[in-house]
Formats: sequence, structure tokens, C-alpha cells
Amino acid sequence: MSSYVPDLEAIAREAGKLLMGYFVRRVTIEYKGEVDLVTEADRASEKLIVERLRAHWPEHGIVAEEGTRSEMDAEYRWYVDPLDGTTNFAHGYPVFCISMALARQDGQLEVGVLYDPTRDEMFAAERGLGATLNGRPIHVSQTKSLAESILGTGFPSHKRHKNPNIHFYHQITLRSHGLRRAGSAALDLANVACGRYDGFWEFILNPWDTAAGVLLVQEAGGRVTRFDGSAFRLDSREVLASNSLIHQELITNFEEIFAGRGLEELPSVAEYAKTRI
Repeated sequence: MSSYVPDLEAIAREAGKLLMGYFVRRVTIEYKGEVDLVTEADRASEKLIVERLRAHWPEHGIVAEEGTRSEMDAEYRWYVDPLDGTTNFAHGYPVFCISMALARQDGQLEVGVLYDPTRDEMFAAERGLGATLNGRPIHVSQTKSLAESILGTGFPSHKRHKNPNIHFYHQITLRSHGLRRAGSAALDLANVACGRYDGFWEFILNPWDTAAGVLLVQEAGGRVTRFDGSAFRLDSREVLASNSLIHQELITNFEEIFAGRGLEELPSVAEYAKTRI
């Protein structure tokens, strides 16, 4: 399996260079008419990655965010997000990445590579061989309590009113040292893997969002489950990742929030006004 990583990193860097070309054009010129550079960037990145993967491993299947589906009965399958953090990209906010992972047909993750071209950070993981950032080993944090932890989460780009995460955001904010919402689930998982975050959760994700990041966390010594602590699978729509040390505390807090127990209420406008005097 170790032979996969050098080729994957080369593909990721090539796709990253392509994306940065679109990104710079976005922030240096004005749009004229209805030009959707983000759609161009997503599709161009996916086209490049798919061509490279097929050239290296034609016997493998591919599932990519922008619609590529091939060799679905193959023993191995690539999960590709050619641009994770599209909304950030569209607004010129430099938090996005390329994510690629290889899994067996039974869902066992084998290899994952995630590249942030704005910071030139290359994350890689191989099952049983650990995780790295720019070639150096990485490990999850050693924070032992939720109260001392910084965590990440995310929200969907549409139909937010139907997503319950705002309630979890409110409650976990009060029970932790703070939350961050960066806008890229793949990078959030990578940040757990390298110890920048102590934990991360999100509702309604897809395999291409999570595959590489989940393997990174696991190989860096962390834990990944569903919200109730049950085993994470590639087809799981929810993910709860942590440094392992705070995982059970997170699960317990999620149980309480789902059950509506011990919830902190929002302060009234009058109460808030008093704090400003």
C-alpha cells in the first residue's frame, strides 16, 4: 500500500495548482455575466483527478462528488472530493482542499490523501502505518476533558433550517473551550488528526467528504464513530471524531442534547442588554 502515497500526492498537488489558478482569477478580476468559476473549478479538478487515477489504477472504481461513477463492482474504490469547501472558494476565503481515499469493497479504508493548496499542507495516511503532514508523523491531541477542548463542526450550504446542528452548536459551545466552523469537513477531520482540534462532528455528510479524513484521524490515534458511539461506516451520514480521550464525554453530551436534558437556554434580549451596561 505504501506505493500509493507518492502518486496520490503528485495528483493532489497537480489538482491543487489547477484550483489555485481558478482561485486567483476569482480574487483578481471581476465577473462579467453569469460565469460560474466554482463549477468550472470543481469539474476541472475532478476531470484531472479521475484521469490520473484511471491511468495509474484502471482496475479500481471511482466515486467522486461531481458525478463520476465507474467500475462500481471493483474490489477497490476511490472516493474523491475535487474541491471540499466550495462555498469558501466561491467567496475567496482560503479554506478548501482536495480529498482522495481508497477503500475496499467492504468499506475498509486503505489509503487517504488530503491537500490544502493555500497552505501547501499535504496530509496522508495508510492503514496500519500512521498519518503524516508534509511527511512528518502526526498525532491527535492529549486534551482530556470537553471543557478544555476546542472542536470543529459544519453546516449544510442549503436547508439549514431543517438541520438540528444549530442546537448542538449552542450547547457544545457552552460546554467546551470553543467551536470553529471552517467550512470544510475534510480539513476539520485533518485538524483533529494533527491535534489542532480535539474533536469534530457534523450531520449529513457523504463518503467523499469523510473517507480520507476519517483514516487520518484513526491512524493518528483518534476515534471516529456515529453520534451514539456505534461504528462509523463510509455510508454513515453523521460523523463524530475525537482524540479518543474526550470521545465518551462527547457521546454522553450528545445523548443529553438529543433527549433534551440539562439544556442551557438562550439569554433574553433584556438579559443580554444588562451585560453591556
